[in-house]
Amino acid sequence: MHVVIAPDSFKGSLAADRAAEAVAEGVLRARPDAEVVLRPVADGGEGTVAAALRAGYRARTARVSGPDGRPVDAVFAVDGTTAVLELASAAGLGLLERPAPLTATTYGVGELVRAALDAGAGRIVLGAGGSATTDGGAGLLQALGVRLLDAEGREVPRGGAGLARLDRIDVGARDPRLHGTELVVGVDVDNPLTGPEGAAAVFGPQKGATPEQVAVLDAALSRFAAVVRRDLGVDLLGRPAMGAAGGTAGGLAATIARGVGSGARYVCDLVGLDDALTGAALAITGEGSLDEQTLRGKAPAEVAARAAAAGVPCLALAGAVRLAPERLRAAGFVAGHALTEVEPDVRRCLAEAPRVLAELAARVVGVVLPPGASR
Repeated sequence: MHVVIAPDSFKGSLAADRAAEAVAEGVLRARPDAEVVLRPVADGGEGTVAAALRAGYRARTARVSGPDGRPVDAVFAVDGTTAVLELASAAGLGLLERPAPLTATTYGVGELVRAALDAGAGRIVLGAGGSATTDGGAGLLQALGVRLLDAEGREVPRGGAGLARLDRIDVGARDPRLHGTELVVGVDVDNPLTGPEGAAAVFGPQKGATPEQVAVLDAALSRFAAVVRRDLGVDLLGRPAMGAAGGTAGGLAATIARGVGSGARYVCDLVGLDDALTGAALAITGEGSLDEQTLRGKAPAEVAARAAAAGVPCLALAGAVRLAPERLRAAGFVAGHALTEVEPDVRRCLAEAPRVLAELAARVVGVVLPPGASR
């Protein structure tokens, strides 16, 4: 009997690999005879490169511009001619000393793509979660030679607000190496580029944007979409996932990327989750909050779907569970359990997350797979 443990990170308390180790400890406490198979996952944000490194990729480091222009060291993963990058390592919210919703840029992400090209990459997988930016990927494109020009023929300023001045797009000078490169974007949400469910409205406040700044950014992204449609013949409006990473998915889809898809799907393939699920008695996944966003492209939902396809029951363990039991079952989970079932004090849950998660796993597995049970 083996149990597959495939959590995402518990943001603010546990990285995915540490969460997997805590769950494994609890499983073995309840069932010492179990064979635990650890496959920590990610959904395109934090942990995507770590998943690649666990799968045997080699680490490379590049010094690039952070979202506020200060230099940062970004790690990416390489295996042969394939490179795995995280947008958040060059333009993540955690890289800012203070929020910069109007000016945060993805320029360093473009520099990171250049570093992967310098390393000989012919295929680049870019995990696009966790951004501090709402610039439509404009900075990234500028770093790769795409010209975003105002009415006077000057480059628009970096940051989302600068797109309000966009007059035309010229892709003729983009890095020639991109013509022979397959660049795919892994996203963790399916939000459109603009509107009430768009990048600025939904995620702008998390990046420090006031209601007035959200309106500025949404209008700037609408301007970007209009120029893209006129100059490149690509309609970004209304398409799912174009709002991912502050619209970076949309900018790349219009100019460079070969495809935009589920980051969780890419990572689950990368770590060999399907093979691990073969013959398993149970799968366990989890993340910080199991909620409606989970069902819109997050890693636990992908794990549950693959477990269901393999005929394996899947449990979710989370800091908080905000989905009704029927919603969980519809998504492929047999149940969801919160850390507060063990420790009602949320502050202690965060401070002692490994201990609490291990205890929760032991309790739940002891019920689902009691001693003597087998498959």
